[in-house]
Amino acid sequence: MGLEQIVPAIALIAVLILVLPNFLRSNSEKKQLFKNLSIWGIIVLVVVILSYLIFA
Repeated sequence: MGLEQIVPAIALIAVLILVLPNFLRSNSEKKQLFKNLSIWGIIVLVVVILSYLIFA
């Protein structure tokens, strides 16, 4: 695993650390939290599939 993979991974983890507390605070109800997580899961899944199809 080269530097070209480590730096983006660190950047993504840093963004997650910055965004996660406010995300959890704004989604205090379980129903709303699961709804938002499922929406984000679908978005991430679509991006991963499209990236795989385009760059593979």
